[in-house]
Amino acid sequence: MLEEILKLDHQLFQAINTGLSNSFFDWLMPIMRNKYTWIPLYIGIIIFAIKTYKTKGLYLVLFLATTVGIADFGSASILKPIFKRDRPCNEVAFQANVIARVPCGSGKSFPSTHASDHFSIAIFLSVLFFKKWKYFTAIAVFWAALICVSQVYVGVHFPFDVTFGAIFGSLIGFLVAKLFLKYIPFKA
Repeated sequence: MLEEILKLDHQLFQAINTGLSNSFFDWLMPIMRNKYTWIPLYIGIIIFAIKTYKTKGLYLVLFLATTVGIADFGSASILKPIFKRDRPCNEVAFQANVIARVPCGSGKSFPSTHASDHFSIAIFLSVLFFKKWKYFTAIAVFWAALICVSQVYVGVHFPFDVTFGAIFGSLIGFLVAKLFLKYIPFKA
């Protein structure tokens, strides 16, 4: 059964990494998965939260940072060492099938820490703001999913890596947001 799952994962990888190849995605996807691309967004979230919600906004930022810290540490320092899955671009039997659009890196692949981190942000903020802004959750999840797909497109993660990372990050984001709402009286 595990062989069937890995075969499907490889097929999905090929469909995205090779099947979607085009010059626009070759330009866009490395930008989407670059951590520096999103610094203005993160700064904007911090400024918005503190300016709009004052002390509660500062707590929001602290809880959001905690959310990302837990998701990042859990993914990179706990789960990756347990699973020890090679990245597609480093998997010896598979790397000839990979179009590597960014440097591969030496780290492990499962789960994707990019996916964990970005979905933890998206879901944490969605739990807090979904009532205030009707389309917020759809936009936040689309943003995080685009980053996940870009990780596969550039050749550094398999689809199941980003899927599990997204689930893991979503769970962390949801739980920490509920904890925040339990202890900080917050109305968006």
